[in-house]
Amino acid sequence: MPAPCSLPLPLALLSVWAICCSASELPPDTPKIQLRLAGVKRKHSEGRVEVYYNGEWGTVCDDDFSIHAAHVVCRELGFLEAKSWSPSSKYGRGEGRIWLDNVHCTGQEASLALCSSNGFGVSDCKHTEDVGVACSEKRIPGFRFLSSLNDNIESLPIQVEDVRIRAILAAQRRRIPVTEGYVEVKDGGKWRQICNEEWTLMNSRVVCGMFGFPGEKRHNPRVYKIYAQRRKISYWGHSVNCTGNEAHLSACRLGNRLPRKGNSSCPQGTPTVVSCIPGRAFAPTPLTGFRKAYRPEQPLVRLRGGAMVGEGRVEVLKNGQWGTICDDNWNIRAASVVCRELGFGSAKEAVAGGRMGQGMGPVHMNEVECSGFEKSITECYFNRDSAGCSHEEDAGVRCTVPAMGFHQRLRLSGGRNPFEGRVEVLAERNGSLVWGTVCSDGWGTLEAMVVCRQLGLGYASHAFQETWYWPGDVTADDVVMSGVRCSGTEMSLSHCLHHGQYLNCPRGGGRFSAGVSCSETAPDLVLNPQVVEHTTYLEDRPMFMLQCAYEENCLSSTANAGRSDSYRRLLRFSSQIHNNGHSDFRPKNGQHSWIWHECHRHFHSMEVFTHYDLLRPNGSKVAEGHKASFCLEDSECDEGINKRYVCANFGQQGISVGCWDTYRHDIDCQWIDVTDVTPGDYILQVIINPNYEVAESDYSNNVMKCRCRYDGYRIWTYNCHIGGSLSSETEDTFPGLLTNQVSYR
Repeated sequence: MPAPCSLPLPLALLSVWAICCSASELPPDTPKIQLRLAGVKRKHSEGRVEVYYNGEWGTVCDDDFSIHAAHVVCRELGFLEAKSWSPSSKYGRGEGRIWLDNVHCTGQEASLALCSSNGFGVSDCKHTEDVGVACSEKRIPGFRFLSSLNDNIESLPIQVEDVRIRAILAAQRRRIPVTEGYVEVKDGGKWRQICNEEWTLMNSRVVCGMFGFPGEKRHNPRVYKIYAQRRKISYWGHSVNCTGNEAHLSACRLGNRLPRKGNSSCPQGTPTVVSCIPGRAFAPTPLTGFRKAYRPEQPLVRLRGGAMVGEGRVEVLKNGQWGTICDDNWNIRAASVVCRELGFGSAKEAVAGGRMGQGMGPVHMNEVECSGFEKSITECYFNRDSAGCSHEEDAGVRCTVPAMGFHQRLRLSGGRNPFEGRVEVLAERNGSLVWGTVCSDGWGTLEAMVVCRQLGLGYASHAFQETWYWPGDVTADDVVMSGVRCSGTEMSLSHCLHHGQYLNCPRGGGRFSAGVSCSETAPDLVLNPQVVEHTTYLEDRPMFMLQCAYEENCLSSTANAGRSDSYRRLLRFSSQIHNNGHSDFRPKNGQHSWIWHECHRHFHSMEVFTHYDLLRPNGSKVAEGHKASFCLEDSECDEGINKRYVCANFGQQGISVGCWDTYRHDIDCQWIDVTDVTPGDYILQVIINPNYEVAESDYSNNVMKCRCRYDGYRIWTYNCHIGGSLSSETEDTFPGLLTNQVSYR
C-alpha cells in the first residue's frame, strides 16, 4: 500500500484536520488513514468528512452514521467533541471513492478506522449521501499530529501547540498589537522558528489574517539577519505552502521536510519574519489630530447587530441605500473578504440564517462567490436577483481581531456566574497597578455594553448602580475610575470619557460601585417607517376629550391655559415596532413596580417608551411628545411564532422575537401636539427606547425620521426611513442620524 502521506499534507497547526494517531495508541493491524474536513463550509471546524486511504482521498456515506461517529471524527481531528453531524452532502458532493459505509461507532474509538463498517471501498452510496460534521471549536491541548514523510524516513511525531508572531526589534516590542516579528510554532513544548527559504508573501498574508490583520507588507531583512547571526536559532523542520486565500494557516499545505545540512536545517536562510498592516481601528494613532481634519470616505460595507468588535450582519451600500446579503452559498472565503475589507483579519465564521439579527432594508446581493483576493465584497460575483430571499437569511461574519489585551485590565467580581458582577478595573496608582471599582454615578446601559464587549461576554443585559449583593474583592473597594460616559461602541472602558486621575465620586465605591450583567443575546427594536408614512394625518380635537392625555403630559405647555371648549391640533400616526433581535424585549422594571394610571386604567411598564418630535430642517425642536409604554404586547407575529405577551388581566408585558407591537393612530398620546406650529417644512422624528433603559443589540436603528410639509390645514409625510438606512450624504439632510447617540442623558 502506498504511504498515506505521499500527497502534499495539510499543515498541522491549530488545524481542522488531522493526521493518523500514533502507532503506539492503535492496534498494529489498524488501517492507516488520514482525515480532513472539506467542502463548502462556514467555519474551520466543520465540513465534509474525507478519508485518505490507500493513496486516495474519499468520502464517508451517511448510512447509519451517528453523533458517536462524529465524536470520533472530531477527536481524531484534534477537537474536543462534535456538536452535530449532517447527512445528504450538506457541505457539497465529494469526488472519488466512498471509502466507508454503514459506520457504527461507540464514541470511544481512537480512530474512525476502528469503527465497524462494510469495509473500505464497500458501499452502495452516491456522493449525494456524503456525511459532514461540525466540531467544537475548542481543541485538545497539545494534540499530537503524525506525518508520514515521503522520504521513507520513519514517521515523525510533530506536536504543534501554538503559533505566534514574536516581536524582535525594540520598537515592535513596545507596540500593541504586535504587527511584526518572527513566525514561531510551539513544537514539543519549545518555540521554534520557520526557515524563510521557501516562505512566500502568500504565507505572510495568511499568517497576518489569522492574527487579525487585513494585509501584509515587506520589511527590512538586514536588521533581522544581523539579529539572527547573534542568536542561536532553533528551526522547525518543515516548510509551509499557502495559496494566499486561506482563512487560516490550518488550510495551507505542509511542504517538504527541510533536510539538515551541518548544524542547521536552514543553511541559506534566516528565520521567517512577517510584517502585517493593522486595520485603522487597531493602528497606532500619532496623527489622530490630522485625521480628524479630513472626512473619511463613505464605506460600501458595514457590520450591524454584533456583540463583539469584528462581528455582525453584513450590509452593503447600493444606490444610496443600505441592504443585506442573502446567505445562499455564503462561505468562509466570502466572509474573509468582508473582514479584510473592514480592517480585520480573516473570518472565523461565515454566519447564516439571520443569526446576527435581521435587517429591514432590501436584500442587495445573493449567491456570492469570491476567490478570496477581492478588495471588496462588491467585486465578487453575485446574483442581483434576490427573489425568494428574506431577512431570515441575512448573512453575517465573525472576524479575527488583533490581540489588544483589553480583557486583562477589567474583571467582574462577586457575581453568581461569569456573566455578572461588580466591575473592577486595573489602574495605575502611585506607580503600581491595583484593582479598583468604578463610580456608579451616571452608570447606564451604554457603559455596560462596553464592559461586556471588552470581556468578550456578549451584549449588556443590565447596568447596576448598587452592587451590595455582589461582594467583590475587599482589597478592590476603592474607586479608581469615575465620570464614565460611553457612546456604547468603544472597545475598552478606558476609551470612554472619564475623569482621569482626578476622581469625583460622592457616594464612594464598595456597595455603590458599578456593576453589569451580560448576555449572549439581546433584543433589537426597529420601527416600520412605511406604517408611519401611510398613517399620518391631522385631527382637531376638543380639550374636554383630552383630559386623560393632559394628565399624562401628552399635550404642549400652551394647553395649560386653554379653555375646555378649545381645540388642539394633533399630528396622529400609527407605529409598528418590530423585535428583530434574538431575545425578548422586556421592561426594565419588574411587574411590582409598574405604575397604574387610573384615567386610562392600565399599567405603564416604562414611563417613557418613545419620543415624538417635530424638528426644523436645522434640527431644532418646534413640538414634542412622548409615549409611555401603555402596554408592551405581541400585537402580531411572524408565521409559526406564538404570541407570548398580552396586556389583559395584568399580564406580562414585552415584545417577543419575531413579533411586533402596534400602537394605532387613534389611541391617546399617539400624536404630536402641533397647535402652535406655523406652516413650513419639518422633520418628524420618532425615537424608541430613548433613555436606553433596556439593552439592545443595535441602537442606531431606534431612530426614524420623515420629511413633512405643513400648509396650515394639511400635512404631507414622505421619505420616512430608520437611522443609518441611507448613505451618509443623504443622512446629512436629516440631522442626528449619523450616530447611535439619539438623545442626551
